[in-house]
Amino acid sequence: MRNAVETGQGNGKDVWEDIVIVVGVDGSQASLVAVEWAAREAAMRGVPIHLVNVVPALDLPAGAPSEEVRRCVHKHALFVLEDALQHVRTGEARTQILTGDPRLGLIKASKDAELLVVGSHGTGGFWQQLAGSVALGTPGQASCPVVVARPLPERPRNEVVVGVDGSSGAEAAMEFAFAEASLRGAELYAVHAWNPVGGDQATSPAGEPDAHRQLLATAVADFRDRFPGVKLVPRLVRGHPVDVLLRASAEAGLLVVGSRGHGPTAVVFGSVSHALVQYAKGPLVVIAVADKA
Repeated sequence: MRNAVETGQGNGKDVWEDIVIVVGVDGSQASLVAVEWAAREAAMRGVPIHLVNVVPALDLPAGAPSEEVRRCVHKHALFVLEDALQHVRTGEARTQILTGDPRLGLIKASKDAELLVVGSHGTGGFWQQLAGSVALGTPGQASCPVVVARPLPERPRNEVVVGVDGSSGAEAAMEFAFAEASLRGAELYAVHAWNPVGGDQATSPAGEPDAHRQLLATAVADFRDRFPGVKLVPRLVRGHPVDVLLRASAEAGLLVVGSRGHGPTAVVFGSVSHALVQYAKGPLVVIAVADKA
């Protein structure tokens, strides 16, 4: 396993030109879960991973022994990265130390990455929160899909679950999920949640609204042809999308959603994806879609 330690802002193309999977590492147990998830994914893809520790910029008071403090901080960052390397069992890994806001540093590093993997929480003062600032601050902002890694369920099924709502974000999530299911040899569950609303709705014999049934069928149609080897299980489930997808995540190997959904309140990081980052039971991938001019 090759390892190279870099420092600085990581702007040089020679440093990042071969990046495929970037992992944010901060010394927390959650970030080690992220490293192990990324290592397994990298092994399936046959690609290297890049472990990145972002050291906050130091605002030292006048007269402080600044160089000594910086050396101590750098030494600790090296220790954190060396510890993380022990969790990369096979394959190739490189480490890098950046300086600045951890969220901004990882977002910048994602520019040349295919995946950015972060832990569900970090080592900050509010570590007890269900999701930390990095897990909440990178999805929807990074230039690539963001994986919020959590330990796999106790008895995970070889399933990938993708949320479907007809949005462009969900379409991008569908493409990623099909490719991932093909890579893993996993079944793909395409899940569309619907809530009954007032007024008459045409329904199928099973009591499902025709409009929702058609939405799901349309969403998966093109991908069926592109990924004929993937076993697809479309599911139309009555309930709120957050509740439905949380239940689905309890036993799945991976849950995939878009960063934004439909509706006038949809923003860069939507309410459904935001809730799933906080509460998902296992690994979650959030797919961002760039705004169209």
